[in-house]
Amino acid sequence: MANTLANTLYGQVNSDIIEKAKAIKLLVCDIDGVFSDGRIYLGNQGEELKAFNTKDGFGMKALVDNGVTTAVITGRNSTIVETRMKALNVSFIVQGKEDKLPALKEIAKQLNLSHHEIAYIGDDAPDIPCIEYVGLGVAVNDAHPLVVQSADFTTFLKGGMGAVRELCDLIMQSQNTLQFAKGSSV
Repeated sequence: MANTLANTLYGQVNSDIIEKAKAIKLLVCDIDGVFSDGRIYLGNQGEELKAFNTKDGFGMKALVDNGVTTAVITGRNSTIVETRMKALNVSFIVQGKEDKLPALKEIAKQLNLSHHEIAYIGDDAPDIPCIEYVGLGVAVNDAHPLVVQSADFTTFLKGGMGAVRELCDLIMQSQNTLQFAKGSSV
């Protein structure tokens, strides 16, 4: 049976992506290159700065408000990430984990979820095991080519430029909750 296309707010996707998104109860995100554009700004005093897109923030909060649990897993440690993700009501903030799959499996175990109920979005090689494990593996538009090859879906938008919001909207659209998206991007 041939795949049909479904319309989303961002463009057409294969209908099987919509079907996979219907089952999602947990969205797990990488940080650098996904929530941010991948650049890290360092000041003269060693301070680290990152830019986050408020659209992504709105999407995460709306997803949580519509019953989907959220998590982030990143290989780096950053107070900035902790602060921003807490403001977005992210339930699981895991930092300093270069091998992300064990952390993802632990979160799934705590929530009693199977792999097909999880979506993961990433941009580079450390994300591939998670992308291949979950029910809906997603690469941002500017992800490394090996990540794109491993993913079920590649966003229309780039990391740090609304890709997380796009995925949140896709999940909510597939679950018929997009019309209930409300709040602020904090």
